[in-house]
Amino acid sequence: MERVNTREAILRAALRVIGEQGVAGLTNRRIVAEAGVSLGSLTYHFPSQTELLRQAMLLFAEDETRQLGRLVEAHRSEDLTIEAAAAAVERVLEQMTFGTDEIAPLELYLQAGRDPGLRDATGRCFAAYDELAGTILRALGVADPERLAGGVVALIAGLQLRRLATGATSGVPAADALTMLIRGARS
Repeated sequence: MERVNTREAILRAALRVIGEQGVAGLTNRRIVAEAGVSLGSLTYHFPSQTELLRQAMLLFAEDETRQLGRLVEAHRSEDLTIEAAAAAVERVLEQMTFGTDEIAPLELYLQAGRDPGLRDATGRCFAAYDELAGTILRALGVADPERLAGGVVALIAGLQLRRLATGATSGVPAADALTMLIRGARS
């Protein structure tokens, strides 16, 4: 098992606290209790809450990009159709639970709307999503995949937010919505 360093332990603890309490509930006391570190360690590594939030968002983006990249690689060798790609996305979304790990980034995205100091980190996160969507769209033979990538990411994020807010595990099928969007772009 890989040993987590103090800095990373603080960031992961911050993400858990944000997922449970929201950004407003993020206190130094909660973070150090969750991370099992001293207050001095927290302030040494992160002199401001904005820097802590920024680095937590970047850690999330790095983890998410790595995880989604593995998913893309697993499907890269297949003859991927639009329907198969959309169905794969649907399966991933259906398997997602909305625990603290999934809620924390949404909180950070909202916080970036209030704090311009976080926008570079959230921008990098969405750029990674866009790049991944572009890679998949390119593999599907979509012309100008970069133009459509942001829309695909927005559609998936919106469907996830809808599921979280309503508690519904089904409803608007992602596969249908993605297929319509991509087919429309190919027309």
